[in-house]
Amino acid sequence: FGLGEEKEREPLLLGEAAAKLPGGKYQLSGNQKDSELDQLAFLLGSYRFDHYKSSGDPVELFDLDDGSQQAKILSEAAFIARDLINIPANDLDPQQFEKYIRSFANHRKMTCKSIIGNDLLKHNFPMIHAVGRAAEQAPRLLDLSWGPKQAPKVTLVGKGVTFDSGGLSIKPASGMLLMKKDMGGAANILGLAHAIIASKLKLRLRILLPIVENSISANSFRPGDILRSRSGLNVEIGNTDAEGRLILADALSLASEEKPQMLIDMATLTGAARVALGPDLPPLYTENQKLAHELMDLGRQWGDPLWHMPLWDPYDANLSSSIADVNHISPGGFAGSVTAALFLRRFVKNVDDWVHLDIFGWAPKPRPGRSQGGTDQGIRATFMMLKQKFS
Repeated sequence: FGLGEEKEREPLLLGEAAAKLPGGKYQLSGNQKDSELDQLAFLLGSYRFDHYKSSGDPVELFDLDDGSQQAKILSEAAFIARDLINIPANDLDPQQFEKYIRSFANHRKMTCKSIIGNDLLKHNFPMIHAVGRAAEQAPRLLDLSWGPKQAPKVTLVGKGVTFDSGGLSIKPASGMLLMKKDMGGAANILGLAHAIIASKLKLRLRILLPIVENSISANSFRPGDILRSRSGLNVEIGNTDAEGRLILADALSLASEEKPQMLIDMATLTGAARVALGPDLPPLYTENQKLAHELMDLGRQWGDPLWHMPLWDPYDANLSSSIADVNHISPGGFAGSVTAALFLRRFVKNVDDWVHLDIFGWAPKPRPGRSQGGTDQGIRATFMMLKQKFS
């Protein structure tokens, strides 16, 4: 395939070849046959989102043996995320997303509970309720568990905004075009969960997915409102289009109550992250420097790049409010990804290690191993880190 020198190669370069092949069954040969990374690259490159098209045969790699199961599992994890992000919002509203999640859980022998609509208020998730109450389909929180209760606790939290109009701080039409992808955090968390469960990692897994649509109606939450959070903090609303951090805050508070050993959240959270690092390099936030370097190294190795960004304490003051405990956005727009992460940090307690990924969840153009459209980010880096710690 003319892949070039090993040290110059992109890790997923073989995926570029797979993307150009016509439908059919293929077999790798030579060194590529024995390379788990090349197998993974080919599988990732074979992805097609054809749910709404009449299409021909898929591109398949038919010679995977037992030693190649990790490549197969990781490609399946990526495809879960990609498929979910690519599905339009009219086919994946909060109710439909819950139906998918329950099927996902049943197939993996997970427990799955949901809290829906006004029950969110009864169970003290006021910000999830406020963000989603204006939509036709009620907001909800999905709580999934897997693994022995005595095992080390790892909790995953994913932002699940099935469509984001911006609420009363409404987006322009051009800003809404990709907003079916605003549940990309939840989609990637489900992909990561698939890899963890299929690989039988030795941990107790909990998944928290706040699922809402940020819509507009007579009962929309408003700029200037003050919302009480699960943690007890009163939050002043600066912009209803910064809704993701509100639903995550209630979910992170719940996650912290169990005192997990590790807490990982993923969210399509800020445009500022794209300004800083572009669409292909998600910011990684954690106060554990060693863990940050592990994740970046694994990301480079597995074609899943991440970049460590600072939880810069002096910027925390930018979230101050004169009438509430905290404003959920900072004025002026400076360091927006950092201040969003700092806002989330206020709701994380009693956790050994917290990792926050501010992903984009979308490939504006095709790259090796990544087709244009909804994409996986952070799955392989975080999975390989967890595998090293909990195998």
